[in-house]
Amino acid sequence: MAVAARATASELAPLEALAGPDTRVLRTPEIGLVMVRGRIGGDGAPFNLGEATVTRAAVSLASGETGFGHVLGRDRDKARLAALADALWQAPGTRDAVEGVLAPVRERLAAEAALAKQQAAATRVDFFTMVRGDN
Repeated sequence: MAVAARATASELAPLEALAGPDTRVLRTPEIGLVMVRGRIGGDGAPFNLGEATVTRAAVSLASGETGFGHVLGRDRDKARLAALADALWQAPGTRDAVEGVLAPVRERLAAEAALAKQQAAATRVDFFTMVRGDN
């Protein structure tokens, strides 16, 4: 679901063909707010950082699988497609096809993470202490 949530709607669009015409929308995409909580240093006391916009949706396949999608932002189509990805992944017959759709997304996310790591490493400064011999 993390990969589906970070994919674009166009990357998830091929899932429409896998779903079939009997897919029911249980919850139309809804836009709302969630409170984002943070911690200083990762282990400090939690505090309310602010609110983030999210969109959620739920679908059901004719075979009975139910999928839920939650994405940051206001993209209703992406939330519906993420829910569709969840439902299709649960069905054994379509799991491999969903993995095939998500594979390029995983590669893109890995490339973006590697680029960010490389850019951060380029700004790294190594501090060292030089000992003078004339103490």
